[in-house]
Amino acid sequence: MTSPKPVECWLTDMDGVLVHEEHVIPGAPEFIAALQTSGRRFLVLTNNSIYTPRDLKARLLRSGIDLPEESIWTSALATAQFLDGQRPGGSAYVIGEAGLTTALHDVGYTLTERDPDYVVLGETRTYSFEGITRAIRLIEAGARFIATNPDASGPSTEGSLPATGSVAALITRATGVEPYYVGKPNPLMMRSALNRIDAHSESTVMIGDRMDTDVISGLEAGLRTILVLTGSTKAEAVDRFPYRPTRVVDSIADVVPLVGQFQPVDQG
Repeated sequence: MTSPKPVECWLTDMDGVLVHEEHVIPGAPEFIAALQTSGRRFLVLTNNSIYTPRDLKARLLRSGIDLPEESIWTSALATAQFLDGQRPGGSAYVIGEAGLTTALHDVGYTLTERDPDYVVLGETRTYSFEGITRAIRLIEAGARFIATNPDASGPSTEGSLPATGSVAALITRATGVEPYYVGKPNPLMMRSALNRIDAHSESTVMIGDRMDTDVISGLEAGLRTILVLTGSTKAEAVDRFPYRPTRVVDSIADVVPLVGQFQPVDQG
């Protein structure tokens, strides 16, 4: 067995790790500040495709977390990059918000309802029956089906909201066509993030709050992983999974001292 390589780069999930909705999780500003002070390369990742990086930067700043928009990587950006690599200059019918439509426009995609190459499903708080029906008919006519992420639900102050995965399941039930999901837990999103900051998997750590998306995608991409217990996965649920993170901590505040170290150790 070879020794782990020194940690040079960090990837971290956003919701459940740094913030709950727009409320900062204690230790998050200090963690980002420690990364910036140390000079470590890093990205903040999110499966949420609603907002552009500029929007997210503003939302995080209101919560007390200051970081450049270039340090934010969304499932919308990863989806746009994937489609640009698959079919440059293509066309798509999009169900989603500005985060997704802007990302697709920026890679040269045309948004259309007439014979698109792809139907691209993302997050929105205004899913419409008309839009879903149009997506179903376009897929039946031969459009390829892409979804930004498989999350079935998302958080709100009032409780859970149906998310991309739930609507994708509806469309799949109607068409018999499964989407290709680009966001976590697809390790493709992790690989695209690593490439964006010129990082190597063996010297990068992924921090997340979900075993079934953050930890497994980090694991499958070859990263060391840290699970924080401030989000979806609770301590008692960790052992139910057939895989484990490198380290489990109570919150992002416990990770701040590790930024100056090189090798997070397995808790055993």
